[in-house]
Amino acid sequence: MNDVADDTRAGLLLAAAIGGAWAVIHIGGIFFWTWTPASAVLAIPVVLTQAWLSTGLFIVAHDCMHGSLAPGRRRVNTVVGALCLTAYAGLSYRGLYPKHHQHHAAPGTAADPDFHAGAPRSAGPWFIRFFLGYYTHGQILRITLAAVAYMLLGASLVNIVVFWAIPALLALMQLFIFGTYLPHRHGDAPFADTHNARGNALSPLASLVTCFHFGTYHHQHHLSPRTPWWRLPRVTPARPAPR
Repeated sequence: MNDVADDTRAGLLLAAAIGGAWAVIHIGGIFFWTWTPASAVLAIPVVLTQAWLSTGLFIVAHDCMHGSLAPGRRRVNTVVGALCLTAYAGLSYRGLYPKHHQHHAAPGTAADPDFHAGAPRSAGPWFIRFFLGYYTHGQILRITLAAVAYMLLGASLVNIVVFWAIPALLALMQLFIFGTYLPHRHGDAPFADTHNARGNALSPLASLVTCFHFGTYHHQHHLSPRTPWWRLPRVTPARPAPR
């Protein structure tokens, strides 16, 4: 029981750190950033950092879908997951939850909403399918309403695009490449099992930077989906855990 409580505290603290850092850049960039030649150069690392934090928001929400952010506390997982996805890009937690569990039920097959059975090795067609599968009219409406509200509060459209839209799109590509395409891409070598997933040989730091460990340890995640992202480098399950 103490281990569960410790994991919950650690997960919530990490989620708060990711969300807090994201919010500081989001608010500061959209409402307080002024453009000069020097700030234009500085904006590049700030946007890249925000893209990584946006990926982190999605990963936290992903843990919530598996109940691993706060084990046994479904409402906490739902609320935190919904907040993270809304902040990241106006996504619907309720809409993504069943899709993600469909992915785990039949990974790398035609029944997998994250997979392109017609192009199991081609990044381009697969990315388009991935993009269209996650972005909806409701999400576009939510983003538009938020952008209008921001502009009514004095924000410029340029700042909204630079510090919200661009990081969200970069995070989408990061999640697709390292968290979906590379782990589930069909290759000449067969997959280890029916999870149709593989990891990579990146260092722990590179693993964290690329996709919060969901590239390097993707097979481990499918074997043990209730292991939170920050524990994946330290856990190699002996047998599959329940989904």
